[in-house]
Amino acid sequence: MHGFSYHEQLLLLFSTPFYIIIIGAEILLSNFHFHKKTYTLKDTLTNVYLTLANGSVDFAFKLSYLWVLIQVANHSAVQPISNPVIYWLLLLVLEDFVYYWLHRLDHTTRFLWAVHVTHHSSQKFNFTVGFRSSVFEPLYRFIFFIPLVWIGFRPLDILFMYSATQIWGTLVHTELVGKLGWLEKILVTPSHHRVHHSSNPKYLDKNMGMFLIIWDKLFGTFQEELSEKEYAPIQYGLTSNLVNPNPFTIIFHEWIQVFKDITQSGLTWKQRMGYLFGPPGYSHDGSRKTSRQLEKEEEEAHLSSK
Repeated sequence: MHGFSYHEQLLLLFSTPFYIIIIGAEILLSNFHFHKKTYTLKDTLTNVYLTLANGSVDFAFKLSYLWVLIQVANHSAVQPISNPVIYWLLLLVLEDFVYYWLHRLDHTTRFLWAVHVTHHSSQKFNFTVGFRSSVFEPLYRFIFFIPLVWIGFRPLDILFMYSATQIWGTLVHTELVGKLGWLEKILVTPSHHRVHHSSNPKYLDKNMGMFLIIWDKLFGTFQEELSEKEYAPIQYGLTSNLVNPNPFTIIFHEWIQVFKDITQSGLTWKQRMGYLFGPPGYSHDGSRKTSRQLEKEEEEAHLSSK
């Protein structure tokens, strides 16, 4: 347990002043050079509130999920790879792989989307949005790490690698960095992540990776950021943004809606389960649209306008 604290403290020691510097630089550049209102005080304070809430849940639950991972490690017959270079490189790739599937399920399963939706609820896009955390994700995120423990990776190393790749995942939340040449083919870049945070139909549920973009290209969720000549300007936020959110509704609004949906009268059991386990936007009567339905409608409207 002490080693886990040391890893976290080391990352915190180096990353905190770095974050302060780059956030300050982004505020200055966006306001005085690019003349864009990238930050608002209310939105930034909301981002801070959500990361503190997430950190509190993670801290409270950490000993429990770390104990589970250690028990799996104790029952695994696989020994860690002895070569440290191969061990850490392979852990980087596999941790990013399992995160991709965690993130993809967050977007395609309603009850997980109810947790993750807070991260997408900002209509701004800046470094502090990277801290707009999915508050209750620590309660289930560790489950995706269990296979890594089973095949010989140490629990503390997995959690450290997740924290390390999260730093990259925070840095890609910016409008001030354009496309990065050949890196666009391998890594998740700000351009890729702008697409991910867009509410435009063509961009919904795309570019799920944290560090490597290769998973999206392999599994059909990649979408390049298009110029305004090719497609509409990016609109950040949700397809239906919250009106006057407060500290409670910003976290629980989707759960409130899920409860209203599944308790409607006259539904079949299958329809109720669709509202809980189906994709976000599922409705039994067509009153709402899923991401793919919205994308299809947009494509049909584009074709008919030609």
